[in-house]
Amino acid sequence: MQRATAPYILILPSFVLAAAIILWPLKEIVSLSLHDVNRFGMLRDFIGLEHFRVLFADPDFIAATWRTLVWTAAVVLGTLIVSVPIALILNEDFYGRGIARILIMLPWAISLTMTAIVWRWALNGESGMLNSALRGLGLINTNIQWLAEASTAFPMQILIGILVSVPFTVTIFLGGLSSVPDDLYEAAATEGAGSWDQFRLITLPLLRPFINIAFVLNTIYVFNSFPIIWATTQGGPANSTDILVTYLYKVGFRIGRLGEAAAVSLIMFAILLVFTIIYVRLAMREAKA
Repeated sequence: MQRATAPYILILPSFVLAAAIILWPLKEIVSLSLHDVNRFGMLRDFIGLEHFRVLFADPDFIAATWRTLVWTAAVVLGTLIVSVPIALILNEDFYGRGIARILIMLPWAISLTMTAIVWRWALNGESGMLNSALRGLGLINTNIQWLAEASTAFPMQILIGILVSVPFTVTIFLGGLSSVPDDLYEAAATEGAGSWDQFRLITLPLLRPFINIAFVLNTIYVFNSFPIIWATTQGGPANSTDILVTYLYKVGFRIGRLGEAAAVSLIMFAILLVFTIIYVRLAMREAKA
């Protein structure tokens, strides 16, 4: 076996298996999106791009698409901003650090759907814990219907998305911080660099590959995230908190328009594929620089 071809031969079985798992469903979804389909998934006439034309004429689909972009950007960027200082604190050596790490990681072990249901109870407009706490502190006089209006429901869902994404992201950053040699900080301190300069000139550049990993993984995960939106509002009120994945579920399994649901799946796949290609090209350009 030639040394140059050995890696490709060794990964070939995994590549073939992954391709079969991905390509066969993709082929079926493409077929569904191009045919008239009944509620039971049986293909009828070939209708070309008619399902896509119907989708782009639907204002709810356009609104869900824009909302998905806002949802993804807000949750991912919010998660990164919150996770970096938490990881820096947990990387320091202090009494009780082990317990603090466990408390931060603990929500990761709980089902995301269960977490979302607990938040739905906490945000209940009549008996929710948040209203009770705010009334107890004297900050509000009347209960706020947090999940009954889009102006409050969607921001709260973004906040929940950030909170549930922090443990995973902090774990990635702690792995990165543990690989930074202490010698660099000692040399920088000897040269008179303060904490901010050490973070800006040492920590942040060496942490950048881990930030990139967290950014990509969180983007893919949050873009396709279903439980938080569905468990708290089911896309309501009046579809005002729908994102693409909840819109897809309603179209496919509530209304029974499987062809249009398949078209939504392909559009979501295309958006993530474009994002991934752009990211890979930027990462490769940065690696060559």
